[in-house]
Amino acid sequence: MTERGALRVRFDRLAREVAKFGAVGAVGTLVNFAVFNLVRHLTDLQVVRASVIATVVAIAFNYVGFRYFTYRDRDKSGRTKELTLFLLFSAVGLVIENGVLYVATYGFDWDSRLQSNVFKFVGMGIATLFRFWSYRTWVFRTLPAREAVAHAESFLEEREREPGGDEGRPSTASGARGGGAGL
Repeated sequence: MTERGALRVRFDRLAREVAKFGAVGAVGTLVNFAVFNLVRHLTDLQVVRASVIATVVAIAFNYVGFRYFTYRDRDKSGRTKELTLFLLFSAVGLVIENGVLYVATYGFDWDSRLQSNVFKFVGMGIATLFRFWSYRTWVFRTLPAREAVAHAESFLEEREREPGGDEGRPSTASGARGGGAGL
């Protein structure tokens, strides 16, 4: 594959990942805003507390979406570590998101429903950039190429050892390396 072709493949993968992340995030945003406005409407909680509750609900929703949709092909071996890192980076995102809302509400006294929703949205946007970077870099990591190849090779070796497997037949790989016997 040419360098340009490899770059195109990487770009296509990233575009699909961004689209899936965006789809889960869009639904998570709706969940976040729905819970936020519902809590504000039904209770007398302060705006930032209502927002924190909504963010926590959205984080739980998003984990399920990211694990089983966006990053379903990623390494699943360390779920405890994955969940711990997800919660850690989500907490940082929660602070970013609600920090913007806090500054707008208590620093500038912008506390109308519209202003609260606008600044919650701005905070979510900034936090989303951080979350995308941290989730793809630290939480839902790709399997290193060497591990993937070793896993595939061990699978093939097991298959060849099975009764009625491919023993005795030249494999395509060894035929190609050994001069093409049996072609």
